[in-house]
Amino acid sequence: MKFNPFLEAIKTYESGKDIDLIAKEYNLKEVIKLASNENPYGTSLKAKEAIIKNAHLAHLYPDDTMIELKQALAKKFNVLNENIIIGSGSDQIIEYAVYAKLDHMKAYLQCGVSFAMYEIYAKQVGAKIYKTQSLVHDLEQLCDLYQKHKNEIKIIFLCLPNNPLGECLDKKDVFEFIGKIDKDCLVVIDGAYNEFASFKDKNKFIDPQELILNFQNVVYLGTFSKLYGLGGMRVGYGIASQKIINTFYKLRAPFNVTNLSLKAAFAALDDKEFVEKTLKNNFSQMKLYEEFARKNEISYIESYTNFITYFFDKKNSTDLSEKLLKKGIIVRNLQSYGLNAIRISIGTEYENSRFFEEFLQIFSL
Repeated sequence: MKFNPFLEAIKTYESGKDIDLIAKEYNLKEVIKLASNENPYGTSLKAKEAIIKNAHLAHLYPDDTMIELKQALAKKFNVLNENIIIGSGSDQIIEYAVYAKLDHMKAYLQCGVSFAMYEIYAKQVGAKIYKTQSLVHDLEQLCDLYQKHKNEIKIIFLCLPNNPLGECLDKKDVFEFIGKIDKDCLVVIDGAYNEFASFKDKNKFIDPQELILNFQNVVYLGTFSKLYGLGGMRVGYGIASQKIINTFYKLRAPFNVTNLSLKAAFAALDDKEFVEKTLKNNFSQMKLYEEFARKNEISYIESYTNFITYFFDKKNSTDLSEKLLKKGIIVRNLQSYGLNAIRISIGTEYENSRFFEEFLQIFSL
């Protein structure tokens, strides 16, 4: 049987390893997952209560207008309901963007290393991909590549802060860059970790309202999977001009987000105490990872997210990851990105202590 030839170039997305499977495979009593950037403090109590309270709705299709969550997001960001689309994770909104703008005659642009799903979705439609030589976001290189191939490039992805590297641009530089882009090119600001960045440095904060008021060719993406601890519920959102949102709706399947997911996300938005605790603990524990790296002469990029990436010269990241697995610690090996590096989600104090203890023994061999 023949399939679309574009699919031959696609590598299947490598998701984080499952805790139960690793426990069985290596006969472990305890497994710590520091691979998928999930919230180590679980889900907010308010979100849990909303899931339990609304469990009786599981047999019903959700309200396809998603008005309750839209209104809450509209209030939070001071935009209109019509400026918002809800997706099954923010990566579903990425898919809408790709299908709305790209085909085998067009291209998208990104920095050297960024979220894998940009490339996967683009290859599904046979689109061409341009990447900077710089691994991180270098706006000069991005601008040069755009000007050179502007007739082809119809989407620019800016992951702010960047997954899987962790660096982040200042808002003023981002706005200046967007001002140089033609109005027919869609700029996607992937803000999956932007709450973390803006907590650490207010200069990194990108306000969706300010963004869409200044630029009609931009969509801002957010998610409930990271800070809000709802990775398993799969809720993301896009904020853009009504024209962009209306176009994306033509690509959206009905009932794409479940009843319980919508209720949990709505409740999570209201749990400011849980959010504050997550942000404070994340960056206090992040300092320990930075100190550990400096002490052991491990290279890293300053991170504005809930993870940190370690780079290696003499050690092999695949070998290190596999040895950690046998100790019951799951990290993300970045060999699939062409990097001899591991990405480590910032865990609880106990989880991080376990990582330092086990990794030091492995790294010292």
